[in-house]
Amino acid sequence: MPKTTTPKKDQYTFTVGRRKSAVATIKLYPGKGESKVNDQSVAKYFSSVFYHSQYELPFEVTHTQDKYHYTATILGGGKHGQIEALTVALARALKEISAEHTSVLRAAGLLTIDARVRERRKVGTGGKARRAKQSPKR
Repeated sequence: MPKTTTPKKDQYTFTVGRRKSAVATIKLYPGKGESKVNDQSVAKYFSSVFYHSQYELPFEVTHTQDKYHYTATILGGGKHGQIEALTVALARALKEISAEHTSVLRAAGLLTIDARVRERRKVGTGGKARRAKQSPKR
């Protein structure tokens, strides 16, 4: 059986992106190839049209559509948080590869981290985060 070689560290750029409770870790490789998310093609994993335009955004802004491919592992969150975590990770990787991309990515808002997370529910408020306790009438 032929032995498969794993890429060496200097052949890819490793970055992490986070959004809500989703964490995306990616390895960005130079050259053409198929991008994969959790061992599936990206188009299959994010099948909606809205998501397709979002994960391609860092490459469109920097004009590097066919110059890189990646493998990503995304854990936690829903699809929306996952796609935003992937977008941040891709933007960080492109910034790390070339400093010229930094100003373009920052102007597009792709390097800004959206730190908002779901507010936890409070004890005694009827199961909701902001609902007040009911006061007695008499």
